[in-house]
Amino acid sequence: MTAIAPHILQAFTPTGTLRATINLGNPILARRDAAGHAAGVSVDLARAFADRLGVPLTLVVLDSAGKAVDTVSQNDADIGFFAIDPKRATDIAFTDAYVLIEGAYLVRHDSPLHDMAQVDDPRHRVTVGQGSAYDLHLTRELRHAAITRAATSPTVVDTFLQDGTEVAAGVRQQLEADAARLGGLRLLPGSFMTIRQALGLPHRRGEAAQQLLSAFVEDMKRSGFVEQALARHGIAGATVAPTAMPNR
Repeated sequence: MTAIAPHILQAFTPTGTLRATINLGNPILARRDAAGHAAGVSVDLARAFADRLGVPLTLVVLDSAGKAVDTVSQNDADIGFFAIDPKRATDIAFTDAYVLIEGAYLVRHDSPLHDMAQVDDPRHRVTVGQGSAYDLHLTRELRHAAITRAATSPTVVDTFLQDGTEVAAGVRQQLEADAARLGGLRLLPGSFMTIRQALGLPHRRGEAAQQLLSAFVEDMKRSGFVEQALARHGIAGATVAPTAMPNR
């Protein structure tokens, strides 16, 4: 492998270690293992990137996407794992996606809602995780329904039930797990968005660092690393994003 220039290493490790945020709010990509340690696809990728740089790794483990975005935006971490969103792109430079995840709606079994097109109605309140990709997307897209916010994505369904709102929105797999756990709930058919999960770093780290991180993501997809990580962690329903076309 080509040696990495010192100025690029410095861009990724200004404190001497690679600090990577891990968002436990998205159970598709990260969760705690039996010993209480962070584990998952994003953890595997963080370790692989630190190995590529030849530097030590520090995991900055957080419970929500909003906190992860703020941590990287404020330069308190060097890379993070996020859904690509134009609002976040103000401060964060994204790679292309490495995983695609569906966003879905959940309602009570006796809800009159049976189609996603029925959700955007002034009579409805949609509960989302504060600062999540679904929050950002639905804030832009919903014209009539009100949005209420749970503290984190994993608490969306519990908050939806506690507050008596009409719809919960989030990662399909999380909603399916909550429906099975709690009963009396169902998902609406289809998905309201496809979440493009990527790596990101602060814009201020420079174009060369951005290109190296992007090339790493493409290598991880092309080599089968991402697909193998999904299988290793028993993740169903998420798919590896297509490899980006090279610039010509």
